[in-house]
Amino acid sequence: MHDIIVPAFGLHAHTIITIYIAVGLILFSAIMSRRLKLVPGKTQSLFELVIKIFMDMVDKNMGHKGQKYFPFIMTLVLLIFFSNALGLVPGMLPPTANLNTTVGLALCVFFTTHIIGFKEHGAKYLKHFSGPFWWLTPLMVPIEIIGHLARPMSLSLRLFGNMMGHEQIVMVLLILMPFGYPLLALSTVMGVLVIFLQTFIFSLLSMLYIAGALEGAH
Repeated sequence: MHDIIVPAFGLHAHTIITIYIAVGLILFSAIMSRRLKLVPGKTQSLFELVIKIFMDMVDKNMGHKGQKYFPFIMTLVLLIFFSNALGLVPGMLPPTANLNTTVGLALCVFFTTHIIGFKEHGAKYLKHFSGPFWWLTPLMVPIEIIGHLARPMSLSLRLFGNMMGHEQIVMVLLILMPFGYPLLALSTVMGVLVIFLQTFIFSLLSMLYIAGALEGAH
């Protein structure tokens, strides 16, 4: 089905669709940046509102230091949102309904978090894993390592599970047509809520993880 709608160039469907979304966002951003006006139109106003909402979230959850990482967060927001929204297009599966995609996104957050930690604190960042007292270090180090490794697993499985679950429900309702029309309409409404909610949750957790790396060890 995906190969009929868009050329895949031999790549897996979720991979090529993610690439198309990323390229589309880059082109759209380039075009919009050249059309910015002092008195914004409807499209510019909408995007300014979205950016303002997430800038406030970054400032609230990550503090002043976190503002310079806003572009990374906003990139995640847009990529995940439009990947999720693709599930509303008949005949298309959202890339985020594939575990490989969500794992890739979660690993980006995981590595970015620790890169930022070392960038901000240097070797002192390792104190985040040792606990508040030196005599707790042998106990805290393995606990902290397991906790940090669980983050990408949690991020990826949550997003994948919700998106795939919605797609499976839609497929079942399509099989039950025409009796499934009322439930399909309800499922579509729920799907829109899932799209927004999962984008919000993934981005919020990413902010909190990075905020933890920005904080000094106690």
